[in-house]
Amino acid sequence: MIFEIENKSIFASDNGRGIDKNRDTIVFLHGSGLSHIVWSLSEQFFSNNNFNVLSIDLPGHGNSEGPCLKTIEEIAEWLELVFDALDLQNLILIGHSQGCLEILEYSHRYKDRLKKIVFVGGSNKMPVHPDLIELAENGDSDAVKLMMKWGYEGSKKFIGGNPVERIIQSPKDISEILAVDLIACNNYKNGSTAAGSIEVPSMFVFGSLDKMVNLESGKKFSQLIKNSTIHVIEGCGHMIMIEKAFEMRDKVLEFLNK
Repeated sequence: MIFEIENKSIFASDNGRGIDKNRDTIVFLHGSGLSHIVWSLSEQFFSNNNFNVLSIDLPGHGNSEGPCLKTIEEIAEWLELVFDALDLQNLILIGHSQGCLEILEYSHRYKDRLKKIVFVGGSNKMPVHPDLIELAENGDSDAVKLMMKWGYEGSKKFIGGNPVERIIQSPKDISEILAVDLIACNNYKNGSTAAGSIEVPSMFVFGSLDKMVNLESGKKFSQLIKNSTIHVIEGCGHMIMIEKAFEMRDKVLEFLNK
């Protein structure tokens, strides 16, 4: 699906089915420097289970026109423009990593469209190591390698190779997309307040081996949100929707069908 927001072309993968107003809509939000591709193992599954699916490429990412938005707050405002333009209600937001911060800020500002929320490998605050930011700003490919190492040291086990390297392919991608996203995550400070204001049922999915968002900080995050549930996936790092896609989507479906 291609549409325009503020005269910019935006892409969202909808599994080729468009939007059925009689179905609830799942909106997938990708992490820093990534794109809709990371949700490829989830889209068809949820579409086949009677949900609309939209995996959105943020501005400047994937197939969407840039430039990138520079703060989590800007992205939250932009998401409301998207949902308004597409006339979406009964939304289920599923975000990974940076996408979790976007959900937090969006749900703090706009509540009426939301039905349920799923946080995948996220926290209410995501400080980024200065070394990683510096590498990314310089367009250094070591930024991607460092992300994967901190996310899960067993990243070489991914079938088909490092999934982040397959999306972030050039120094320009690193300096103009990944670096902007990492700085946005590092600068976001409203997570705890936003989490405390969430009223809809929420689920947290964590990887037991995730070093980027470790389990202890993830559990502290979950305690900030009322009416929430947690599922921990063993032997899994930060890229949960790729590493352990089948378990993740089965558990999320159970939560959505309650």
